[in-house]
Amino acid sequence: MTRIATIAIATIALTATATSAFAVPGYVKRACIGDYFSYCSQHAPGTPGVKQCFRKNGSSLSHTCVKALVKAGLTNSKAARQIA
Repeated sequence: MTRIATIAIATIALTATATSAFAVPGYVKRACIGDYFSYCSQHAPGTPGVKQCFRKNGSSLSHTCVKALVKAGLTNSKAARQIA
């Protein structure tokens, strides 16, 4: 399977399995997909484990992902300054 196909499947999985409690906007998913694969792919998409993993790896997240998380209200700008 090609990397593009793998990313497409993961993106679909992120969208399909996210419950309303953990649903995030599409732009956050697109901005953070690389961070998910780099740090948190051991957790099923849309689960609390992903959220905890992103918090644990906050200082390693990409600037693009952090900006998207702030825009979506999933983290605050104070936490983002500590990450960036």
